[in-house]
Amino acid sequence: MTDATLTLPATNSAPWTARPFHQQFLMRQANRLFDFFQRASINPAGGFYDLDDAGHPIETVNSIRQIHSTTRMVHCFAIGSLIGRPGSDEIVDHGMRYIWDKHRDTRHGGYIWSLDDHGPRDDTKQAYGHAFVLLAASSAKLAGHPLADAMLADITEVINKRFWDDKVGAVREEFANNWSSIGNYRGQNSNMHLTEALMAAYEATGDKAYLTKAERIAELIIGKHAASLDYRVAEHFDENWVLDKAYLGSEMFRPAGTTPGHWLEWSRLLVQLWVLGDKRLSWLTDSARQLFRQSIDLGWDKVHGGFFYTLDWDNKPVMREKLWWPVSEAIGAAAFLCAYDRDPYFQVWYRRLWDFAANHVIDYEQGGWRAELQEDLTPGSRLFTGKPDIYHALQASLIPLYPPIGSLTHAIIQTDHKKH
Repeated sequence: MTDATLTLPATNSAPWTARPFHQQFLMRQANRLFDFFQRASINPAGGFYDLDDAGHPIETVNSIRQIHSTTRMVHCFAIGSLIGRPGSDEIVDHGMRYIWDKHRDTRHGGYIWSLDDHGPRDDTKQAYGHAFVLLAASSAKLAGHPLADAMLADITEVINKRFWDDKVGAVREEFANNWSSIGNYRGQNSNMHLTEALMAAYEATGDKAYLTKAERIAELIIGKHAASLDYRVAEHFDENWVLDKAYLGSEMFRPAGTTPGHWLEWSRLLVQLWVLGDKRLSWLTDSARQLFRQSIDLGWDKVHGGFFYTLDWDNKPVMREKLWWPVSEAIGAAAFLCAYDRDPYFQVWYRRLWDFAANHVIDYEQGGWRAELQEDLTPGSRLFTGKPDIYHALQASLIPLYPPIGSLTHAIIQTDHKKH
């Protein structure tokens, strides 16, 4: 695959996102994802079940509920509410009440990582989890949930008081339940997801303090660190935000080396941030293009297709699995870049990414998207069991349907206002 092939014939050059059939395809994918997760995920004891490949709860007896799973369901079904998906408001309410009544720590403040029916399983306070509480509260506010304002005020105070480090413009990573320190690790992943959540909070409230924080995180993680590493996103740092190339952490949340999927996630977020900031910071779009191209050049498997999960610092694949979420994030990034850049490169890749998802990742027989493929694209389950969540695939299916003017929730609302 060479740059010479990255052109479109005149007879087939119209953007897919403008074509009625492609629009129907996207909405059908979103609907099938809602169908897969909506009823089967509900845990009558509160929170949500994790689902297996066939869409059945993996564990029904005293299952563990992790905060990022609870909050992502709230966010996604708030999107469902905004687009008119019946049943969504009940899911949002079910999740919001579990976050507020169970994940929220009424003694020390903040939100604990995981629970079962008997109480906390991991009672630490993680920046990653708190980022998703902010996202859920912001999306729930736009969908009109009665708990949203209180949760938004609470999580904002916790982030500002406990996590935000104003000297560097990013958040600290984690604390014990009583807010005592746990190590000196600093991570980009939690800050990346907080950037997403801060933009959503800005759109939900109009408070520019959220947007300013998002811009500061982007400046640190991308403007300073990724730019100096030839637009490869560094994941792991010490307390002074010095890169730790030797770091070995959880394969799921803190894998060693670099993760091309995060370069793609940042690519979309940077364009989104540029738009919300009145398009005044041109470095954001320049960086978004660079990150997207590097993820393709270094992270895409030229033999089988798909993005390798991780690379080492010599750009060699380490974890060679192809997961569902990097291609999902690549689709969202390509959709945003296509809207603001006429280079056919992004249109070509938007199509190739959907080709890959359609032929290898979407599970037409059982529903949902396959979470993990081996290097040769046969199904795998070394890292993931079942189908972990709706969040990445749903946004990939819906982002291209709406104007790239900010978060998906914001775009849906703005589009509906224009129609009415």
